[in-house]
Amino acid sequence: MNTTLLAFVVAYLVGTMLIGLYAGTRVKNTADFAVAGRSLPLAMVITTTFATWFGAETVMGIPAKFVEGGLNAVVEDPFGASMCLVLVGAFFASRLYKMNLLTIGDYYRERYGRGVEIFCSVAIILSYLGWVAAQITALGLVFSVLSGGEISPATGMVIGTSLVLAYVLVGGMLAVAWTDFIQMVVLVVGLSFIAYTAAGQAGGADKVLALAEQKDWFKFLPEPTADGWVWFVAAAITMMLGSIPQQDVFQRVMSAKDADTARKGAIIGGFSYLAFAFVPMFIVASALIIMPGEIGELLANDPQKVLPTLILNHMPLVAQILFFGALVSAIKSTSSATLLAPSTSFVENILKNLMPNMTDKMELRLMRITIFVFTGLVLTYAIVMQGTSIYDLVSAAYQVPLVGAFVPLVFGLYWQRATTQGAIASIVLGIGTLALFTFNATLGEAFPGQLAGLGMALAGMLLGSLGPQLIANKHLKAAHIA
Repeated sequence: MNTTLLAFVVAYLVGTMLIGLYAGTRVKNTADFAVAGRSLPLAMVITTTFATWFGAETVMGIPAKFVEGGLNAVVEDPFGASMCLVLVGAFFASRLYKMNLLTIGDYYRERYGRGVEIFCSVAIILSYLGWVAAQITALGLVFSVLSGGEISPATGMVIGTSLVLAYVLVGGMLAVAWTDFIQMVVLVVGLSFIAYTAAGQAGGADKVLALAEQKDWFKFLPEPTADGWVWFVAAAITMMLGSIPQQDVFQRVMSAKDADTARKGAIIGGFSYLAFAFVPMFIVASALIIMPGEIGELLANDPQKVLPTLILNHMPLVAQILFFGALVSAIKSTSSATLLAPSTSFVENILKNLMPNMTDKMELRLMRITIFVFTGLVLTYAIVMQGTSIYDLVSAAYQVPLVGAFVPLVFGLYWQRATTQGAIASIVLGIGTLALFTFNATLGEAFPGQLAGLGMALAGMLLGSLGPQLIANKHLKAAHIA
């Protein structure tokens, strides 16, 4: 067990937790808790957007996929994920900000009525299960690696999750924004230093790039066949479009001090994420040169362990401290955001419909209770799903909002003829088709279910909106901003 390194990591976790708890003393109402009182300056919108996206999958999952299949294997994330933020900034941030809503589910209620609000909110909430589980899984792996196996992954999950839960429970989005700012600085400095050190140990960055070229890792586009392009497009749009109707993205937009800040923050955060996501890929590529004797077994058994093994076995203590500080920062920033987002949506868009006389004070208390309960559920799910790759846990999470919530959001904002009936048809056909392809192995292997589901969601919206209206339209003028 590396006691010194473990002590540094625990001290860092506790330190950021205390900062988050202090931020929590400024929370007075649900707006402070859910959207930081709509007060964040541009720098903090950028850092909290960047830090939320830069999670366990970016540090450990993406590099593992990269050394297995090159850039083509990571089209979903970071390429699709970063473009999601750019699209949000370009086409959604200003429009949604001007509506002064608490959650993305509120938009569906304003535009289509309570039924669509509940259906879309459920789809969005369920999608967080895999994403949060990926962060918790990574926390467990960190404690297990640092303790030399003396702390089991499951126990590590419980310890790490408890520390994150403490400040999210008290400070909400305000605490998340404050800690994200610090964690992004640690993350950028730490990984930059590791990349510099790894390049030196590998004989120079040119040697690493030459290896990547030799192994054809820079190949991005698929084979020039219909089948190759279909699966490529399906992977790209899963996070690019499926992440757009997500509460964590919406919270960052709504937490900005004004609409222009919301727009710029999302776009700059997206491009920053794409640029810096290449750093962990570079470090893992250098590992093939630095530790050729160990790499074969690691790639065969668990590619996610390549980076931690490189750091622990071949880097000085200062590099180890910086790496695990950066890794923990990445995990904490994403897990805090993904614990807060579904919990606020659940209370605002589901419980509030069952308790229409809910006061602001009661809503704030219920949000905190829901975060606690949701954390317990996700922790259990992560422990049960041990062995599933972090990258796969994350990528699967976005298919449901892609087919169930994306189309009603886009058409509601940009097509005045979109109706409640069209939205319901879109949700039912989209999710129904995805379920069919998911549970029918023959269909799922022949064609990507998320692409089929998106196509049916589009058809449902068009046919449902243009056909005879059997369901009353709940469109409110305020929900459509030109």
